[in-house]
Amino acid sequence: MEKLKIFTGNSNISLTEKICQYLKTPISCATVDRFLDGEIEVKLGESVRGNDIFIIQSTNPPSDNLFELLLMIDAASRASAKRITAVIPYFGYSRQDKKDEPRVPISSKLIANLLSKAGANRVLTIDLHAAQVQGFFDIPVDNLYSTPIIIEHLKQFDLKEFVIVAPDVGGAKRASGIAKRMGNLELCILNKQRPSPDKAYITNVVGNVEGKNALILDDIISTGTTIINGATALKQRGAKKVYCFCTHPVLAGEAISKIENSELEALFVTDTISIKKQPNLPDGKASKIKVLSISNLLGEAITRIHSEDSVSSLFIDY
Repeated sequence: MEKLKIFTGNSNISLTEKICQYLKTPISCATVDRFLDGEIEVKLGESVRGNDIFIIQSTNPPSDNLFELLLMIDAASRASAKRITAVIPYFGYSRQDKKDEPRVPISSKLIANLLSKAGANRVLTIDLHAAQVQGFFDIPVDNLYSTPIIIEHLKQFDLKEFVIVAPDVGGAKRASGIAKRMGNLELCILNKQRPSPDKAYITNVVGNVEGKNALILDDIISTGTTIINGATALKQRGAKKVYCFCTHPVLAGEAISKIENSELEALFVTDTISIKKQPNLPDGKASKIKVLSISNLLGEAITRIHSEDSVSSLFIDY
């Protein structure tokens, strides 16, 4: 069998290190740097001819993260790698998956085209915002779910006191499935209006949360407006404590500071995106944000893809 090699860009080196610890293999040598004019410089520091290559890189902003990935794929392809798998823990632009108004792009389709044209043979990702994005690719896409991670973490709580909350109607199916997996917990739905992409208002809470701990389930948190306003609305309706689980902590702008000052008891996130240190907070970390790692899940998926084993058992969805 061809040799397994793991490369990484700069978007989330700590996650790659954890994945390599699981795989018991070192990170392969590569230079991913900048020229003085800002252009990205990529050079693979070892032979990849005939090897099975996995390049780990989330494509959250800035766009340099995406371009690093594309250049690394191109470099591996031109160096005669046998197979190249783009491991994209957070697939940026997945929210732009349709042409819902005139004169706008379908950005996630464009990204899919770019990855394929660069030379990727396969994509491995976590919790795509829109499952149909898989159909934008003409190469295999493995879209794993973070569901088992949050279920395992919540075993430390008395789940009888919890109610599961969907952040909107679109998230109701996912929340309902997880509620069933956690012992047929009650389900509530936040009814919200979004006048612009970065603003959201909670207009109603469908369901009963009085005297219960509420757990909001979301896939992406950008500005944090939905969960912050949702936590306030849930507390006003009698919830004891409000928690939130989110797979991808984009946390743009002042989101972290706002979350720290919100009604949320804790925000559980995964490490698909590396959270930057906050200079205005003690030790640079937010006390309410708890990071759960998806490294073992991705590591196991990489192992099975490399050995040509089935990955079906890893698709524990909602």
